[in-house]
Amino acid sequence: MPQLGVNIDHVATLRQARRGLEPDPVWAAVEAQVAGADGITLHLREDRRHIQDRDLRAMKDVVQVKLNLEMALADEIIEIALRTKPSQVTLVPEKRQEITTEGGLDVAGQEERVAAVTEKFKRAGIVVSLFIDPFEPQVAAAARCGAEAVELHTGRYAEAWGGAEQEATFAELAGAAQRAMGLGLICHAGHGLNYQNVGPVAEIPGIAELNIGHSIISRAVFVGLREAVREMKRLIQN
Repeated sequence: MPQLGVNIDHVATLRQARRGLEPDPVWAAVEAQVAGADGITLHLREDRRHIQDRDLRAMKDVVQVKLNLEMALADEIIEIALRTKPSQVTLVPEKRQEITTEGGLDVAGQEERVAAVTEKFKRAGIVVSLFIDPFEPQVAAAARCGAEAVELHTGRYAEAWGGAEQEATFAELAGAAQRAMGLGLICHAGHGLNYQNVGPVAEIPGIAELNIGHSIISRAVFVGLREAVREMKRLIQN
């Protein structure tokens, strides 16, 4: 059964709309933990559009479950991560103009850089996951770079949900998960997963972790964050 990582970036997005103090994403992380989240995920972007440096430092102090830092291959963010020492870093692509992460990291196209950064984190005792599209060349490149885990980008599957491409995109995910595990990689998945489409992905054999943010935070507006996390956990467990 996969564990649930709750991404709290969107709480920070709401706070930054007013550049104020609330809602506090650190408080959200605590609430998610109380509700049973197995991990907390946050993305410290180069432009600081939502999560701020202070948030990461505070979460390092208060988060008792796995702390997963999503980050680009940017020297400034790498140094911050090495100082903060989260449980895990997930290396992702990053573009200033995007609303949210639009695809997986092109590991195959920059193996030398990814391998060097991966080794740096591993020497510091930090687990490295690579956020990749569920394609065989990217899975193979991730293994060659020495990452312990990959997070399969589920965006194509989420966008295809209920349509003609749903079955094909799901098969793509399942096949990539099998290939990753065959290469000794721990397999995570995330992006665009919600209360309707998460079930099949949770059933893929060997998927160890699902990272979900926007859907949980959106649901929390109506039922509260603790209940939103509990509802998602029940769906994954069932």
